[in-house]
Amino acid sequence: MKSIFPFTMAGVHPFQDMAELERIRSIPKEKMCDHPNPNFKIRIIEDRTQFGFSYWLDIVTGIKRSLDAGKKHVIILPAPNPQYAFVAQMINQLRIPCHHVHTFNMDEYADENGRTAPREWKGGFQYWMWNDLFSRIDPELAIPESQIHFPSSDNVNDYSQMIVDLGGADICYGGIGWSGHIAFFEPDLWVEFGDDIQAYLKAGTRMVDLHPITVMQNSLFCDASCSGDWSNVPPKAATIGPLDLANSKIVKFWDGFDYGDPSWQRFITRLAAHGPVTPKVPASILQILNSELTITGSLARPCDTEVIGERAIAYQNIQFKER
Repeated sequence: MKSIFPFTMAGVHPFQDMAELERIRSIPKEKMCDHPNPNFKIRIIEDRTQFGFSYWLDIVTGIKRSLDAGKKHVIILPAPNPQYAFVAQMINQLRIPCHHVHTFNMDEYADENGRTAPREWKGGFQYWMWNDLFSRIDPELAIPESQIHFPSSDNVNDYSQMIVDLGGADICYGGIGWSGHIAFFEPDLWVEFGDDIQAYLKAGTRMVDLHPITVMQNSLFCDASCSGDWSNVPPKAATIGPLDLANSKIVKFWDGFDYGDPSWQRFITRLAAHGPVTPKVPASILQILNSELTITGSLARPCDTEVIGERAIAYQNIQFKER
């Protein structure tokens, strides 16, 4: 398609290598799980129900294994997810005590002055984490409130050390944002590190300005009313950094939860998993960590515009004939 109408991409994202982007775009589904680093495992789960089930089962399994081993279990958790309700349900039904669990959420919104959202604000991550997960666990099984942590204006400079003080995270869950961010650690922060990946991996929790792509993405979710209302997304956030992933014993990212149409993750997942490892695409560090990336069959589909265009034309022809 570019041979017919060549152009330079808009400057909204710092990664501008057009040849590399073209290569990434054309990676076929059958090559998605191939990667030279054996410590970075990619898998595809075709069925969306099985995908969701596998996610919350993974969380509960880690909690139970640590309990059986008599060890504390330190988890870094991503933004609110309705699947967390199933985690609470399984814990309750199996009667799994969670007194040994310590959770650290990845991020929380902040206002223009860097003041993080209070727990009672329904647009914030704390509100929904308590609503979907923590408050649903039976009191006798629940995670002690003192062991549930969120980055905030008060602890943002100490948050990474709080995780280290517990021995580092046993597991860090997450997903790849539309901008390629990890938590809210955004691609435009690359200017601080250049191509120095080792310096990048030492960057911990901080307060950041949200990237425009992130604002657009999050305006589509329920905590911002699902209306594309970009005015309802705060401008800043407290967020973990690459250091917190690098210090985790294993990192597991899950892409493709079906909140509307998750197809926006199709391209950025390819770029993060198979493009250059660079601060311009924060999630690309998954490639050099002990990590797993699980995606749906839908996200593994081609993202070539010619393929999508042919399908759209075929669909239009069918509709025309039916009428």
